[in-house]
Amino acid sequence: MKIPRPHKQPKPAEVFAGHGSLFLVVAILLAPLTAAAGPPYVTDDPEPVECGHWEFYAATQHTLTEDDLSGTAPHFEVNYGALPGLQVHLIAPLAYDRPQTGSLRAGIGDVELGVKLRLLNESRRNPMIGIFPLYEIPTGNEAKGLGAGHSQAFFPLWLQKSFGPWTTYGGGGYWVNPGAGHRNWWFLGWLLQRQLSRNATLGAEIFHRTADLAGGKSDTAFNIGSGLDLSEHHHLLFSAGRSIRGGTRLQGYAAYQLTI
Repeated sequence: MKIPRPHKQPKPAEVFAGHGSLFLVVAILLAPLTAAAGPPYVTDDPEPVECGHWEFYAATQHTLTEDDLSGTAPHFEVNYGALPGLQVHLIAPLAYDRPQTGSLRAGIGDVELGVKLRLLNESRRNPMIGIFPLYEIPTGNEAKGLGAGHSQAFFPLWLQKSFGPWTTYGGGGYWVNPGAGHRNWWFLGWLLQRQLSRNATLGAEIFHRTADLAGGKSDTAFNIGSGLDLSEHHHLLFSAGRSIRGGTRLQGYAAYQLTI
């Protein structure tokens, strides 16, 4: 998802175990051809990709504030079920930033790596519980607004419970955000989603981010999203929203997803 990031960062939004699987993910992203939950939402879930299966996303995300338009165009995401209950994750973005008083800048954004680990399976009484630590590699140009300029890490805990056609999930975590003028910050989010038909879902989320910059402001926002299954393996994902209290005038996400 569309991953919680510092407010000026393109999300877009997962190096730890299974080095062979991670190298294979990187190779796929660098090659010429370079419905589960999570995307198209900012709030994530604890459910990893099934062992031996893949998720590929070609996505774009945009955030409009009072003085800036930024996002990805596009970014590529890969998730792989490396072991039962464990998923490795990578996002490689092409980012852009256009300040209100400046010109458009574009280039490689910060690469994201991570591992999603399910700690507890869902039962009739208990929710599914998992962790999804992320590590952001500062590959983007900070001076052009395309990256943070420093490595960052996110340590969240996610919960999920289903009731017939309804699924709800959420949680939050702590971002370690070093650098001059930067602040460590918290993300909290929750989502409710309904299966409308065999091929379509509709969901809504609300989330809160504390300030990630010295003198910055916190932000509370919402998204409404949908997933459409074109076939067993091909899917379209969309979401859009804005701040309830904060500086985001509009945020949007769209993706093609391939599952195999």
